[in-house]
Amino acid sequence: MTDLVQVTNLHKVFRRGSERIDVLQGTNLTIPDGDFVALMGPSGSGKTTLLNLIGGLDTPTEGSVVVGDERVDRLSAGRLARWRARHIGFVFQLYNLLPVLTAAGNVELPLLLTGLRRRERKRHVETALAIVGLSDRARHYPRQLSGGEEQRVGIARAIVTDPTLLLCDEPTGDLDRKSGDEIMDLLATLNAKHGKTILMVTHDPHVAARASRVLYLDKGVLNAERTA
Repeated sequence: MTDLVQVTNLHKVFRRGSERIDVLQGTNLTIPDGDFVALMGPSGSGKTTLLNLIGGLDTPTEGSVVVGDERVDRLSAGRLARWRARHIGFVFQLYNLLPVLTAAGNVELPLLLTGLRRRERKRHVETALAIVGLSDRARHYPRQLSGGEEQRVGIARAIVTDPTLLLCDEPTGDLDRKSGDEIMDLLATLNAKHGKTILMVTHDPHVAARASRVLYLDKGVLNAERTA
């Protein structure tokens, strides 16, 4: 099994006036292709920062981030945007759906950066919605969907480009237990059946237990690991 993600000696420093905040302190992380990793830790420990650095939404103060064959932290803004559109699928806690677009319209958004023709985009959208079990809700707007359905649309949007890596930030954090379990069933299927590599931030041990590995980040340091 080849390594998909390699994070080496990663530091991230934020400054608030004269105060220096070391969010990540020499973090090292390797994620093999096809892995499903849960990242836990207290609030403020750097979990979302690490996710954003791997996904190219932020740049490290020091260290390197390699995804596939790409040194992400060295890409120019233009190349980074194109790389992210092709290789990274983001799943957010609060869905981030546009209320003026239907489910299909929201799922199509990442494809607008790919140069695909309209017919091809439509086919990709239909496939993604079918995978998450929402083919019959394609023309519904977010306000017409339940929270669980909105998150399924968010996941369909994340997978519509067939990305290399799924980055999930508290994907069940705004859902009740039943809906959360359904979302975790879907993520587990994407990992096991479709071979998607997943890195997921969560505070919930019940959710983390569904991953193959659980990592713990505390005060910017990756401390421990266990196999689920």
